[in-house]
Amino acid sequence: MMTPLLTIVVHMTLLTFVSIMLGALLRNREWTPEGMKVGFSNRENLPEATPLGGRAERAADNTKENFMLFVALALTAQAAGVGEQATFGATVFFWARVAYLPVYLAGITYVRSAIWGIGVFGLASMVKALI
Repeated sequence: MMTPLLTIVVHMTLLTFVSIMLGALLRNREWTPEGMKVGFSNRENLPEATPLGGRAERAADNTKENFMLFVALALTAQAAGVGEQATFGATVFFWARVAYLPVYLAGITYVRSAIWGIGVFGLASMVKALI
């Protein structure tokens, strides 16, 4: 049975996938013929990323890193029977990550860090439900 917490896990998985694809698309400029060649290649000898492409790639890396923490906490909370208590933190984390991507892509540094902190608060709320 899909619980609210597991639904957020699915949504966070989709958001992570979108960030990975967006990172590759913008990093490699895959809308151009040269970028398509890079996209279909083994990605050896990549050209220099544009500032936006570099931010997109770093945002995707950050999303993957945070997803590992999130999914471990969410699935542990679900298995431990405290999924309902952890759902608040998971929801905060998810929406913080939704806001994080465009802010990171836009290069808004201090706001990006504040949003990241809100996401960490969400993770901490999930930990609190487990302890």
